[in-house]
Amino acid sequence: MKKFILSLLIGLTAHTAVAFAHVPQDTTETVSRSDTESKKSRFSIGGYGEVVYTRNFFSDKYLRYTDADSYRNDKSHGRFDIPHMTIWLGYDFGHGWSLGTEIEFEHGGTGSAVEIEEEEAGEYESEIERGGEVNLEQFWLNKAFLNGKINIKAGHLVVPVGATNMYHMPVEFFTNYRPEGENTIIPCTWHETGISLWGSVKGWRYEILFIPGLDSDRFGRQGWIHDGAGSPYEFKIANSYAGAFRVDNFSVKGLRLSLSGYVGNAFKNTLSSTESKRFRDVKGTVSIGAFDFCYDNHHTIIRGNFDYGHLSNSELITKYNMSMRKDSPSPKQAVASDALTGGIEAGYDFFGLSDRKIRQHQQFWVFARYEYYDSMFRTQGSIQDYKWCARHRIAAGINYRPIKDIVIKADYSIGLLDKRYNNEPAVSIGIAYAGLFKR
Repeated sequence: MKKFILSLLIGLTAHTAVAFAHVPQDTTETVSRSDTESKKSRFSIGGYGEVVYTRNFFSDKYLRYTDADSYRNDKSHGRFDIPHMTIWLGYDFGHGWSLGTEIEFEHGGTGSAVEIEEEEAGEYESEIERGGEVNLEQFWLNKAFLNGKINIKAGHLVVPVGATNMYHMPVEFFTNYRPEGENTIIPCTWHETGISLWGSVKGWRYEILFIPGLDSDRFGRQGWIHDGAGSPYEFKIANSYAGAFRVDNFSVKGLRLSLSGYVGNAFKNTLSSTESKRFRDVKGTVSIGAFDFCYDNHHTIIRGNFDYGHLSNSELITKYNMSMRKDSPSPKQAVASDALTGGIEAGYDFFGLSDRKIRQHQQFWVFARYEYYDSMFRTQGSIQDYKWCARHRIAAGINYRPIKDIVIKADYSIGLLDKRYNNEPAVSIGIAYAGLFKR
């Protein structure tokens, strides 16, 4: 069955990609103005944000996969969420030098406070008042040469592997939440500190990155390597290094074809000892290849992606993580040797059929999406294959854009799992924005 799914996804994506792709505006990466250009503001500010209400018609209990029958008839539950809100700040120093920053608040940010508890003899207590994360997602200096054909960028960078990492703003996908497959098995949005060589030449864009490797301590069964890019410490361990690349082609009007990849060792990027005889030669090499495309023309958008990843020494890494101290940041879970995801979505703007004066830049998209992903597509040795980690996902809905930078979304989605588990249907409604406020 897995071989059939793999062949189907490869064939579907490759066949459709010949005809379809999309050229979105890149609002987070700008080339410095030359001294001969007309003077304009050197400072730019922008950002994007999403607010979503979801009703999940399945159990939210953490044991829903280990004891599915007990939770088959659980009541639905709802939640409000702010998946992402970011602020971009940029400055053009001139002479080819520019600065870019991005601060991201996930799920409303995080909050904590120290309080005096009157009921406990006036003791001071620290409490978590709100969940979420605050991240410095980008912070780089860029030097442009030859009018942007060649650039060197250093600092904290987005790693553009896969479609979602490169195009992750809410106006660049139809569903309320980012495509689930890539958002599950690889870091998303993936950001690392390093150096990048990039540029654009005659319908091509290229980028090559040198960055620290992932940390295999935090690999796991459901997210594969997803959590390996972060660090629980005040620094990022860099005992091992990695390389990544991305190439985009825009030669055909309305068509983008993209290839990206990553390779790097992950096992030594830890503060724990890895020098015992059993683990001395373990490298934990992560290799990822990804293809994605987008077509945006004739009031139609079709996007697709296929990502495949391999982890060497996954059985030994699992045993090492399982043996770590109870208070370590490792989830102490099994990790697969191979993971994959593939998907395709298509939408049509029905306002495109109306008179231009009537629609006044408004758009009304009706869309559908299908994807498949498996964070335990292949396992090594004695590692158990958790079947609930594989699922098909179908979504359909609408996007209404009253103006270019704002979108109102509504969709129905369902995760289709192996028959021994319960499917996961949901309805989501949200509003989002993305754009530059000053340039």
